[in-house]
Amino acid sequence: MTTRRTLLGVMGGAAIALAGATGAWAQEVTLKLHQFLPPQANVPKLVLDVWADKIEEQSEGRIKIDRYASMSLGGTPPQLMDQALDGVVDIVWTVVGYTPGRYPSTEVFELPFMMTNARATSAAYWELFDTKLKDTEFKDLHILGTWVHGPGLLHTNEPVKKPSDLAGMKIRGGSNSINMLLTELGATPVGMPVPAVSEGLSKGVIDGTTIPWEVTTSLKVAELVHNHTEFEGKALYVLTFVLAMNKQKYESLPEDLQKVIDDNSGMEFSVFAGGTQADADAPARQVAVDLGNNIITLNEEQTQEWIDASQPVYDQWVESMDAKGIDGKALIEEARGLIAKYTEQYPE
Repeated sequence: MTTRRTLLGVMGGAAIALAGATGAWAQEVTLKLHQFLPPQANVPKLVLDVWADKIEEQSEGRIKIDRYASMSLGGTPPQLMDQALDGVVDIVWTVVGYTPGRYPSTEVFELPFMMTNARATSAAYWELFDTKLKDTEFKDLHILGTWVHGPGLLHTNEPVKKPSDLAGMKIRGGSNSINMLLTELGATPVGMPVPAVSEGLSKGVIDGTTIPWEVTTSLKVAELVHNHTEFEGKALYVLTFVLAMNKQKYESLPEDLQKVIDDNSGMEFSVFAGGTQADADAPARQVAVDLGNNIITLNEEQTQEWIDASQPVYDQWVESMDAKGIDGKALIEEARGLIAKYTEQYPE
């Protein structure tokens, strides 16, 4: 009897060892990914799902990522960062500007006419994060990617060519700096979440909006207003995004699963994400073309008038950054240098 028990014990131990060696009993992790757009929108479909599928595949199923769209786990978009910080969810994708003032250095990329294209600016954003912000403004989070969308532009019920054309118009602003510019130019900036833009335009609550082409399709903007103002060279504005993970959750993972996360994070992923969003601009623009809308493309000389008009926004922003103990002027020069560097590598 004793011999039989011993034999069973040995066999059981061998089975456990074998299971561990084959990974059958290896640690499995389920991560909750929460974000504010519907699942069929471009970012969830073309960026987040692609990323999550890779994580699951490369971890051989040991990591499962449950995806929650449209704030389905509760809260509002401005609360996403806190949900990741507090561990309510494991990963969030969000607009950094939803928590204004908390991550102030990222605003440098949102200033008017800073960005050249989404890939180059996303790469510049990642380098600034990796060298300056990882251990300061973002020290309480594990950041997986940083990126911007394609060029932001104006969509209005009346043609806009010169800065003075905006005077008296009610415009949904895409960022804090754009709201500052709209005010400077005599327009009234209207705070409004993206999903409310369609109703705002159809009811005349706003005369126009600032969004990239990519977003116009789902909002039917080209059907609601028929004038679109683009800028050659640098874009009117962009928003900054992050894919952020609860730091303690990341650190709790075994090293091999951390490596799977790491292999799908960082510079390459950020460029992919920003570029993918920008690539969705062209089909959306074509909708406006097919409708016969008035697409105004300002050349560099015309754009320069807008750049000159945006200088007070830079002055105000530098002053606000200096008040926070951050050298705003130096940060602008650093960001411009990084964008120029990566524009050579990613010309489009």
